[in-house]
Amino acid sequence: VGFLNSIDFPLQIVVQSRQLQIQPYLDELIKIEHEQKNELLQMQIADYRAFVKELVDIGQIMTKRFFVVVPYDPLSNKKKGFFARSKEVLKPALTVRLKEARFKERKQELDMRLRQVQGGLESIGLQVVPLDTQALIELYYTTYNPDISFQEPLAKLEELQVENV
Repeated sequence: VGFLNSIDFPLQIVVQSRQLQIQPYLDELIKIEHEQKNELLQMQIADYRAFVKELVDIGQIMTKRFFVVVPYDPLSNKKKGFFARSKEVLKPALTVRLKEARFKERKQELDMRLRQVQGGLESIGLQVVPLDTQALIELYYTTYNPDISFQEPLAKLEELQVENV
């Protein structure tokens, strides 16, 4: 509770529940089963594989992933006056064209927020993993394409081609 009281910006906590995708694990067990020379071990692996598949099918086992979204909105910066903020709202093109120094300043403010949230969550025993660009793309892809994403995994960031429209 002290951690939440110490922050002066909004946080969003997103919980993503999905049915456990066990097929890659079962495929790996099939591979191990076929490579096994001992016939008894082959039978035990086959029995174990059938048990795991039945357990997941019957039990509807779900995975849960928790995400903490740390927003940064320069329009909500309390240091700016009413007229400065209204100018940015009326002429948004001005806010898009940031000078490099202003960009670095805003990135430092966001990094400071991230470190504060990370430290607070780690202090209560949670493991925190900041998402990089590749992880964010995969998260959006799997969130908005749950059926396709399992059958067609996303390529690495370096391999993606973006078309200019």
